[in-house]
Amino acid sequence: MRNITHIPPEPLKPETRIFWNPTIIALPYWSENQYLLVSRIVTAGNHQENIICEANVCYVGSAEDAKAGEKPCTEDDLRLLGPAGGLRCASAPLALNVPPTPAEKCNGRYENFVDVPGFHDPRIFWSGKGEPLMMVNTQSRYACFGLWMIDLRTLHPPLQNLVASSPTHPSLGPLKSYATLTELTRNPPEARSSIEKNWLLFFQSSGESYIHYDLPYRKNDSSRGRTFAKVLGNGFTTANLTDPLEISCLFDTDAKETDKAKQGGTWHQATNSLRLILCERTDKKCKPTEANTVFFAVIHRKFPNYLHLPLRYERHFMVWSAVPPFGMLGISQHPILMANETASGWTQSQVWDDDANNSAIVAHTKRSRNATEPFGGKDYWAYFTYTVSMAYAWGRSAIEEVNDKNVGYLDDEVVLGIGIDDQAQGFARAKAGDLVQCLRACPGRAEATKD
Repeated sequence: MRNITHIPPEPLKPETRIFWNPTIIALPYWSENQYLLVSRIVTAGNHQENIICEANVCYVGSAEDAKAGEKPCTEDDLRLLGPAGGLRCASAPLALNVPPTPAEKCNGRYENFVDVPGFHDPRIFWSGKGEPLMMVNTQSRYACFGLWMIDLRTLHPPLQNLVASSPTHPSLGPLKSYATLTELTRNPPEARSSIEKNWLLFFQSSGESYIHYDLPYRKNDSSRGRTFAKVLGNGFTTANLTDPLEISCLFDTDAKETDKAKQGGTWHQATNSLRLILCERTDKKCKPTEANTVFFAVIHRKFPNYLHLPLRYERHFMVWSAVPPFGMLGISQHPILMANETASGWTQSQVWDDDANNSAIVAHTKRSRNATEPFGGKDYWAYFTYTVSMAYAWGRSAIEEVNDKNVGYLDDEVVLGIGIDDQAQGFARAKAGDLVQCLRACPGRAEATKD
């Protein structure tokens, strides 16, 4: 993981705000800057504030260490980002505002939510048609809080010109499916909750879109289970399309993996989805087909502490079919950590017990008379993390158009936006194939019973 800073080169004023939970997309290859970054601001009250900027990654070391389009870190970059470099806004971040929405009904413990100003939990991503979209959580016309969608070109005008200025395919850009703030729905109405959150969208190659609402809370949870629906337009959807014979792909906490608090985990959706072709871009024989294409996204297994507050979010990758009925195919066998993360609830030595570099450090420091756990093990700075977004990294191809931004190959890099300790932010990059290489196969469909 590497750092993010919103302080641009030659800032006009000091920056004292604290930013967290970044959501990131790569801009088209013809853009002057590499990424679009939306982050939340830590506020003193319940009100919500979010900002947007275009940003670039700088590299440390030789030019051979650089990714496409990256520039070497300056001394000023390193002062703000640390010795590993990172992602930096190219200009001063701008406030990101959407129109306020009324809450239909916030009862009981949700009464105070009626007057919370601003939106929260923004997620930005490219649609299958090449639309730069943002989904936000704010007051609902149908309940208390719901999910709304808007095209980022409406909120950030420079995107309109950028998307419409492809050197090889001049156009006005894709039509806006969400030109204004549009609430997404769930049908039938009785299936809706007072507070809706953490939905994700997935897009077929044809451009049709679907909303993935829920995962089973725990294995064999029959209260809701997996649910998704097709988007019909203007935020309206079909009823649940999940195969009724699909067996849950999630699993209960293994007794050997419980932490000291002995609390079981629950499953939650975390990021947007990406479409993935299961071969390498460099393989000339590789041709996208329905059979070799899947969707994948990050889901979290959330563990509480003794006070039922979040102790950690374990990162897993979920993979499902790209053709109806979009059956679940696999899920990470084990939680996925970046190289400088340590899972809250565990010590460094426990997390990295099979890492050769860490073992050498631990063995050396254990010989010290006064050494105590974690014995100076593998260095880390990310302890309580939450994965917010996932996008294919910048610079994949000089012929890539905006409608290709949501699809990639096993050897394409993915950039993950990660919130840290609810008061900081970072990002990580890894090849898509590495993220989905160690999966536990889902059980598939149950056999239908005969009368």
